Amino acid sequence: MSTALKRISVQDYLRRERRAAFKSEFFQGEIFAMAGGSATHSLIAANFVRESGNALKDKPCAVFNSDLRVRVESTGLYTYPDATIVCGELEFDDDQRDTLINPTVIVEVLSDATEKYDRGRKANHYRQISSLQELVLIAQDQPHIERFTRQTNGDWLFHEEKQLTARFELPSLGISVMLAELYRNVPFDSATEQEHPSVD
Repeated sequence: MSTALKRISVQDYLRRERRAAFKSEFFQGEIFAMAGGSATHSLIAANFVRESGNALKDKPCAVFNSDLRVRVESTGLYTYPDATIVCGELEFDDDQRDTLINPTVIVEVLSDATEKYDRGRKANHYRQISSLQELVLIAQDQPHIERFTRQTNGDWLFHEEKQLTARFELPSLGISVMLAELYRNVPFDSATEQEHPSVD
């Protein structure tokens, strides 16, 4: 997040946001402008949307990019995940149908500027969403994907993959994606490439 502005109502935030040329988060009366992502950040997010969308094309699920706003009803956070998946009927905050409230899977691509927030407070917000089954965090400087899966008792199970040759499972969706595809065309430094050789 960046510097907060003066406190406003949710209605004022949504009115401003729907006219704004850039995206902002909202929490407890404050608006936080969201910084633009790098080319690598954008590419990884786009790769995820493509690969998961292809894997889900015969399932009753929809994959959205970062243009779709999400509201965490229990905490009041409005934000824009890098990717969101919904299985079943879409539920929205109001009749404008531009703020989703029932994501099944949320994906964030980590960056130096946002990693601490994405792993910490933001992840805590996301875990309060009753419909959320999986939270996925994707590193952009090396092959590394982390998945937090909700268990029937409410606990969250952690799993990670670091090898480009591995398939990454999303159990709540019944699909998997290759790490090599999520990181397709992503430039790593020479040390990373030696540790995680690419596959074609």
